[in-house]
Amino acid sequence: MTTRTTSDTTDTTRTTTPQHRIGSGHGPRSTAQEVLEGIDLTGKLALVTGGYSGLGLETTRALAAAGAHVVVPARRRAAAQEALAGLTGADGGVGPGVEVDTLDLSDLDSVRAFADRFLASGRGIDLMVNNAGVMACPETRVGPGWEAQFATNHLGHFALVNHLWPALAAGGARVVAVSSRGHQLSGIRWDDVHFARGYDKWLAYGQAKTANVLFAVHLDALGRDAGVRAFALHPGEILTPLTRHVPREEMLDAGWVDEEGNVADSFKTPEQGAATQVWAATSPRLAGLGGVYCEDCDIAEPAGPGDDGPADGEVPRDELTTGVSAHATDPAQAARLWRLSAELTGVDAFAENA
Repeated sequence: MTTRTTSDTTDTTRTTTPQHRIGSGHGPRSTAQEVLEGIDLTGKLALVTGGYSGLGLETTRALAAAGAHVVVPARRRAAAQEALAGLTGADGGVGPGVEVDTLDLSDLDSVRAFADRFLASGRGIDLMVNNAGVMACPETRVGPGWEAQFATNHLGHFALVNHLWPALAAGGARVVAVSSRGHQLSGIRWDDVHFARGYDKWLAYGQAKTANVLFAVHLDALGRDAGVRAFALHPGEILTPLTRHVPREEMLDAGWVDEEGNVADSFKTPEQGAATQVWAATSPRLAGLGGVYCEDCDIAEPAGPGDDGPADGEVPRDELTTGVSAHATDPAQAARLWRLSAELTGVDAFAENA
């Protein structure tokens, strides 16, 4: 596919969804099962990256229980099959329940291969939850030397969505990008997105989470005429395998756990943590809406005037707040990131003659 994108001329000035709460009736302690009460997903196909661990597993379990057929592309296929054994169909996953396929988001060849296999099945996608990711890992380079958090959390999902665009458009899908309040840690470092000039694991994580929000903003602008809407979200603070790279001492200092290993009262359970992404993917209250950032099972408010940090978008970890920072929802930055991502990955479903 060519990367001469038409997104430069996309009309992002049209009426968009206000970044304000809508009174969903749910809250921070709602669970994924609770937000799905009364919603029948029979006949719907959902795709959940990383849907076999942590919040992804809870998301897969809830969607399957509501009747959806869930495709879980996984880097560790055997581990995914083991974790999802109770949910897969009796014939190995082709049918009611869950099916597992192979996908490594840090490897663009793997991304394309998975997408080709899926498209060959002729199915549409109704719900897509970009849940997989890494957090605060040691400096790691993938592909042509890309920083691993930006590459895995953002570029891999960017390429996957663009490759799967025919299936997403066919289903009029909702695409949900799992971001984090950590987006406030850093905006996009346009002059050094891959941290060639000094690596900081938390700034790299923050940049990747900002990229997730900006991706949803621009995908929604590009896809809405085809019936595809996109949302980003903060799931809450939850201890899951995502924290595998965070030392215990750092968790203690941050107040995540105490000396006995007890989790802070402010943290959600995995079932509660999965609720916002399930709500964003399925809630009838969001019909006709899109391009916004959600938290606690509702559309979030903008971060306050004093909460967006200095011009480069960086906020100290101990000063993160509720709401979404302006640098993560700016349509101009969203379009700029789309262009950069298309150049890096070589794929853009919205390019001329794609």
